[in-house]
Amino acid sequence: MEFKENQAIYLQIAESLCERILKGKWKAEDRMPSVRELGATLGVNPNTVARTYDYLQQKDIIYNKRGIGYFVAPGARHQILTTLKEQFMQEELPVFFKRIDLLSIPFKEIQDHYNKRIK
Repeated sequence: MEFKENQAIYLQIAESLCERILKGKWKAEDRMPSVRELGATLGVNPNTVARTYDYLQQKDIIYNKRGIGYFVAPGARHQILTTLKEQFMQEELPVFFKRIDLLSIPFKEIQDHYNKRIK
């Protein structure tokens, strides 16, 4: 995994794990890789993975069964979608609208490009 300079590594790992859940690679109640396993796979310190897991646990995306490991929480997919939609609407969409206004791009042109993309 290639990490960006402008965001904490544990948050980038969290995003990647959430994408896996959204894509259906991990479903509710699936066991997550251990902290050491994931650290070795990603080439990061296990403490970084532990921080990622703590963060996801606080967001109710995963939970810990003491002595067994971490698991995808029931409702994790819905929780991720809700959070990401809210983040998109508040942070990215205003920038997008500002940009299309600045460039005087008619909404119809945006809609045409979107329709081509979904076909």
